[in-house]
Amino acid sequence: MTIAANASRLGALFGLVLLLAGCTGVSSLPPLPAAEEGPYRLGAGDRVRLQVFGQEELSQEYLISDSGTITMPLVGSVEAEGRSLPALEGDIAARLSDGILVSPNVTAEIVNYRPFYILGETKAPGQYPYVPRMTVLTAVSMSGGYTFRADQDQVSITRMVDGRMSEFRADPLAYVEPGDVINVYERYF
Repeated sequence: MTIAANASRLGALFGLVLLLAGCTGVSSLPPLPAAEEGPYRLGAGDRVRLQVFGQEELSQEYLISDSGTITMPLVGSVEAEGRSLPALEGDIAARLSDGILVSPNVTAEIVNYRPFYILGETKAPGQYPYVPRMTVLTAVSMSGGYTFRADQDQVSITRMVDGRMSEFRADPLAYVEPGDVINVYERYF
C-alpha cells in the first residue's frame, strides 16, 4: 500500500471518529427532569434577609454557608439548605420563642440567589447571577452569546438531583436553576 492510500484511510478513519463523537455525548445523556413542584429550596450561596419584628439587631442579611447554615445572634447556627422560606421562618421563630422573645414574628426573603455557571462555547463563560425563570438561552445571552463554533442544539446541564450531581441533556428553552452548570458544546462540522 502506498503512503497516500494509508493517509487517505487514516483521514477517513479520523473523520468517522469525529462523526461518532458528535453523535454520542450530549445525545446519550438523559433528558433534563421537570422542575420540582413547590416552594423554592434554599442552598449554599443564597443570601436571605430575615426580619424579626421589633428586633433590629437580628434583622439583617445572612449568607447561607457552604455547610448549608446561617448563624444568627442569640440563636446560633440554623440549618437552611434544602428548606423553604416558610420552614426557615418557623424554625427561627421557634428558637427565638424558647426563652429569648415572646411571640416573635419572623419573615424571610431571598436577596440574591446562588449563581449559575456556564462553560464551553459562549463568548464569556463563567459565573453569573441567577434570575428567576431564566432559560438556557437567556443564560447564553448573559455570557455574551454563542461562539461561531457552538453547537446551539448540544447543551447539557449539571444539577444536584436527589443529593448527587447529575448531567442531563437540555433544550435551549429549558429552565435553569440556581447552582446549575451549563455546558455549550462545540460543533464539529
